[in-house]
Amino acid sequence: MERKLKLGVLGCGFWAKYQISGWKELDRVELVAIYNRTRSKAEDYAKYFDVPKIYDTPEEMMADDEIDFVDIITDASVHSELVHLSAKYKKPVICQKPMALSLEEGKTMVEACKNAGIPFMVHENWRWQTPIRYVKEVMDTDVIGKPIRCNLYWNNSFPVFENQPFLAKIEQLIIADLGIHILDTARFFFGEAQELYCKTSKVNKNIVGEDMATIMLQMGDVTCLVQICYSSILEDERFPQTYVLIEGERGSIKLGVDYRISITTKEGTFSVYKPPPKYSWVNPDYEVVQSSIVATNKNWIDSFLAGKEPETSGKDNLKTLELVYSAYESAKTGKVIKIGQ
Repeated sequence: MERKLKLGVLGCGFWAKYQISGWKELDRVELVAIYNRTRSKAEDYAKYFDVPKIYDTPEEMMADDEIDFVDIITDASVHSELVHLSAKYKKPVICQKPMALSLEEGKTMVEACKNAGIPFMVHENWRWQTPIRYVKEVMDTDVIGKPIRCNLYWNNSFPVFENQPFLAKIEQLIIADLGIHILDTARFFFGEAQELYCKTSKVNKNIVGEDMATIMLQMGDVTCLVQICYSSILEDERFPQTYVLIEGERGSIKLGVDYRISITTKEGTFSVYKPPPKYSWVNPDYEVVQSSIVATNKNWIDSFLAGKEPETSGKDNLKTLELVYSAYESAKTGKVIKIGQ
């Protein structure tokens, strides 16, 4: 029987329950240690998930030779500190998004892991959603020809601040928290952007950061429009689903309400439904997002065992992070930002 990889988790916040449940779906992984700055929460999680070890400091966990890799499921303010600690102890590491609070900080994290010779992945799970994965498969068949325009649309009024109240206090909100997923999806579809322009606004006056953003990207020959909002009251709201319209030279692909995907050419329209897989531990309000955790984690395990870079490696995710902070720069200055300069 193959040896199970031993996992240590840092952080016991809102998402940790689902992240850990995602790991539990994979036979090759065993959760053996947990840390949280408030020990009582770590104790609760350890009891719920039958975790044998609880650590009082991250450094104690990193020094545990039994642990093969760690998963950082904390807020972004401590990501850099914990990833650098992982590099110090040469402990392969996964980190939640956003990777860092600045692009430069992210670069130091990637460099530290490179110098330590350890794999580093950012848990960017949007591109692993079942319907989004299928859209990419269809596009790659060339059925719609060369893509020329795309609309990525994520607008809802779901009360995210009720189960994640800390979001209301974040200065950089929807682009860093949610838009990063949509921008990474654009990269997954079309590769790298050359130019970016962004406008933001705050609809909800009871929060600190922006809750609406419109971002235009030029990605080779594709013009991509990203629309995101936490305060949109709409007929077709389906939190947290992403809607997609990709136009090509010979047709279009549309991902609409409840995972209906339509492929339209001059011959007509063919539709198929691609809902996410069902897991008993998933919160129905977050179904398509939380189910994709399993596929994301599996990509890490497969890559780790094969000695390859995961699809959303730290190095790759720097390109998504650059789009995030370029969007903020564009919104601040009112200028088009040249990416990579």
